[in-house]
Amino acid sequence: MSNLVKNIIRFILFILVQVFVLNQVPPLHHLINPYLYFLFILWLPFKTGRRTLMLQALAIGLALDYFTKTPGLHAASCVLIAYLRPFLINILITQEGVEANYEEPSIKSMGFASYFVYVSVLTFIHHAFLFLLEALQFAGVLYFIGKTLFSVAISLFLILITELLFVRKQKFRTNTA
Repeated sequence: MSNLVKNIIRFILFILVQVFVLNQVPPLHHLINPYLYFLFILWLPFKTGRRTLMLQALAIGLALDYFTKTPGLHAASCVLIAYLRPFLINILITQEGVEANYEEPSIKSMGFASYFVYVSVLTFIHHAFLFLLEALQFAGVLYFIGKTLFSVAISLFLILITELLFVRKQKFRTNTA
């Protein structure tokens, strides 16, 4: 299956799961909001250009904004993590050629520790920026921090479950030419 078809299917599935499953879970005391849709951005191939990455992030953010009736909150958060993603990958992957030997970030391509840091940092940034835009203030700092940390914890749990349930087959390519 080509990368284009695979990413279109992922895009649709992530939006459907977020809108029709996760958004239907009532927030626990308005403190925990599980998000999984931004995993689409984290799973995009290493070789995705920055402009393409940011356009795809804008598309998935706007799609979720359309369904949740939030004017640009998810789009802004997704574009931010799409912008920061290449920097974080360059910091975490110190080996030469990992991007050339594997197609996309995963536990297999990056190792568990690097992949967990990659997912955790971008999840925290996404949630913190989203909740900051949502509140547009730091008035309830403890509420903001608690909501961000609890939502990040639940989202990371969902991401790890998704990784375990939907193993992405990646082959080590020795002939990268």
